[in-house]
Amino acid sequence: YRPMKLLIMNGPNLNLLGQREPSIYGTGTMETYMAELQKLYPAVELEYFQSNVEGLMIDRLQATLRDGTNGVVLNAGAYTHTSIALGDCIRSLACPVVEVHISNVYQREEYRHRSMISAACKGIIAGFGLHSYRLGIEALLKD
Repeated sequence: YRPMKLLIMNGPNLNLLGQREPSIYGTGTMETYMAELQKLYPAVELEYFQSNVEGLMIDRLQATLRDGTNGVVLNAGAYTHTSIALGDCIRSLACPVVEVHISNVYQREEYRHRSMISAACKGIIAGFGLHSYRLGIEALLKD
């Protein structure tokens, strides 16, 4: 028996959760929330990866083709709105990807209403704070 393995991936500036614009992103850190998630899903192997570099994100996503990852919860940050390369990469993966956003992007600037990765993802969850990640995990576990 091999436990389900999920990758939680964050893009640029999300390393500053808890400090960056708390009125939008809250005061919780990803490290603290990952510990909560691991308690909620003890039978699931959760890996966390964050990078401010688009190419490193693509490299890690491509590694899922070899490492047994069963699904990805991806908050691509601002790359959501700009990265054709991330969208192409997601299309090449064998496992499903759920796009998540901490804020409701449709309540924000117009340019955030367009995603370059949504069409490649299984689904989208936005606007539930850090709980968006939990909802993404739930979606992958039900898949």
